[in-house]
Amino acid sequence: QVQLVESGGGLVQAGGSLRVSCVASGIRFSRTTMGWYRQAPGKQRELVASITNGGNTNYADSVKGRFVISRDNSDNTVYLQMNSLKPEDTAAYYCNAQWGVVGTFWGQGTQVTVSS
Repeated sequence: QVQLVESGGGLVQAGGSLRVSCVASGIRFSRTTMGWYRQAPGKQRELVASITNGGNTNYADSVKGRFVISRDNSDNTVYLQMNSLKPEDTAAYYCNAQWGVVGTFWGQGTQVTVSS
């Protein structure tokens, strides 16, 4: 059974930093593209950042230069370091795993709230 468990969300002031983590189980993590998505109330879920099993990264334009995605294959963990946070970054953040032809999996989400 695939499980993605996020942690690290919370409330932070604008300009602050936060790191969210996602621990994966039940998948071949080293063969999986991992990503972070977010969804604000009344908006569609959007890609924030992704990282391939080879370490190639991709970022939404809105977070480039502020957020950094990384992974630790020894711990089956993917991180999202968020710096210079803005109120518009407020959303539920979801971990995503794309495991080849096996399928796509989601975590339960962790809330990030940035106060102005």
